[in-house]
Amino acid sequence: MKAARLHRFDPDFAVPPGQTLREVMDSQGMTQRDLAARTGLTVQTLSRIIKGIQPISYETANRLEMVVGVPARLWNRLEAEYREQLSKQAERGRLRDGLDWLKTIPTRELIERGALSPQRDKVLLLRETLAFFGVSSVEAWHSIWDEPAVAARRSACFETRPGPAATWIRLGERQASEIDCRPHDAGRFKDALHEIRGLTREEPHVFVHRMRSLCADAGVALALVREMKQVPWNGATKWMSPSKAMILLNLRGKGEDRFWFSFFHEASHVLNDSKKCILINDESDVDPRERAANAFAAETLIPARHNDDIRSARTAFDLKRLARAIGVSVGVVAGRYQYLTKRWNYHRDLIRRLEWA
Repeated sequence: MKAARLHRFDPDFAVPPGQTLREVMDSQGMTQRDLAARTGLTVQTLSRIIKGIQPISYETANRLEMVVGVPARLWNRLEAEYREQLSKQAERGRLRDGLDWLKTIPTRELIERGALSPQRDKVLLLRETLAFFGVSSVEAWHSIWDEPAVAARRSACFETRPGPAATWIRLGERQASEIDCRPHDAGRFKDALHEIRGLTREEPHVFVHRMRSLCADAGVALALVREMKQVPWNGATKWMSPSKAMILLNLRGKGEDRFWFSFFHEASHVLNDSKKCILINDESDVDPRERAANAFAAETLIPARHNDDIRSARTAFDLKRLARAIGVSVGVVAGRYQYLTKRWNYHRDLIRRLEWA
């Protein structure tokens, strides 16, 4: 399939069906005046059809079938293909103005991920990139992604590198759109979070499937998208519709403690914040919503009442014992220890590294 797209024939010219009509007339020794008399059309009408100025209507196609013996469906198909090609030519002229914008989108990375197919023709690549974003023009892209509501435009990455930022979120949107979800239910989602917290002790091949299922049952599509260059985010939240939310995560930093904190951070946005904005987790605490989400994630994973015990732990055995008592993975507890003590190199071996399959 990929080779076919690489070498497909996509002409930059359009052949009017009137040229085929002229060839048929010549083969039958028929002049325009003869054909006009037999079809009941004027010579001027036939002349415009032959030049591609006037389209062949369904009625004209039926008349031509009766006179020259070429099926009406062939004339209709030739006419449709001609008009389509004319439209593509006009579109190419319009799209060429957007080639500078294309340079701001990480198309090579999208090709490597299979989201775009390789194209030698930059205009074709531009067209496919716009289709990836679900828009028909660069202007439409700007009208969507330059809106102040996007991420509340407080993320420095969105301000300075909107192309890669929007691309990562769009990859999440496309993945989330394929996840069937029940209508959102905040109560059911809160219940799901309790079970998902316990999944921190499981291996990825177990917890990923289960947490996705639990989230979907509560109206939340969990999208996992590999980190993208120039996009230093851990996660994002967006409402796909009033009844379906998306939580988008990556493995930035690799540590399980960061992954789980990011998930519960985004869960807070789903439960507590507006459905109108994309909320970005770029580790900023300037926005009060981000501070509230951080507090929610911290308290949900490990209630603050355990902090003194974690801070005073001296050995890996102590942290493992605390993890069993708290009901989360030892890696999450080790991450809390590092945060509380600022000893970032301590107990790193207890924190599992998560890798993309």
